Amino acid sequence: MQTTVDARGLGCPVPVIKTKKALDAIAVGNVLTIVDNMIAKENVTKLAKSLHFECHVVEDNGEFYIDISKNTDTETIIEKKGDFFDSVVLCGSDKFGAGDDDLGDILIKGYFYTLSELDVVPQTIVFLNSGVKLATEGSKVLKDLKALESKGVEIVSCGTCLDFYGLTSSLSVGGISNMYTIVEHLNNSMKVIKL
Repeated sequence: MQTTVDARGLGCPVPVIKTKKALDAIAVGNVLTIVDNMIAKENVTKLAKSLHFECHVVEDNGEFYIDISKNTDTETIIEKKGDFFDSVVLCGSDKFGAGDDDLGDILIKGYFYTLSELDVVPQTIVFLNSGVKLATEGSKVLKDLKALESKGVEIVSCGTCLDFYGLTSSLSVGGISNMYTIVEHLNNSMKVIKL
C-alpha cells in the first residue's frame, strides 16, 4: 500500500505533521511525501529516521520525492521515548526565543500547532508574563490551545500577569492561577519544558 502526501508549498511543520499522520494511518506500507524545499526535505527525512523507517529521496526539478517504508508499528518506538504526560510546558513569552519578533511569532505558532497535533501531550501548560497573551482573545495560537485542552491538557495563566496586561476579562482558554499553584505544578512535574 502506498499513500502520497503532497506537501508542496507548505511551510514547517506542516509537511512533517502530514507525513506523520499518513504513517500513523497505515500498519505497513509506504508513504511518498512530495516537498519543494530543502528544509521540508530535511525535516521529513529526519522524521523517518527518528521512527527507524527506511527512507529514499529523489530530486526532480527542485522537488523532492521522499519514499518512506513503514515495516513496523511506531507504538513500540514511542513507548521507548518515555511518557510526556508528566511534563509541564512553561511559556513566559508570547514569542519563541530571543531575537526577531516576527520570527518569534512564527516559531510560537509552529510550536503550539505541532504540539496540538501530537498524540502524546503535556499534562499542563503554564503561561507567565507576556505568555498570557497567547491564552487570550485574538491569540494566534488560541485554536491550538483549545485543541490541547480538549485532549485533557490543563492550561493555566498567571492571574497577576493577566491583570498587569489588562487581559483578565479576555482569557479565552484555560483558567486563572496563582504563583503558589504554578510553583506546585513545576515542583511536582517529572519534566519542565521552558519556552
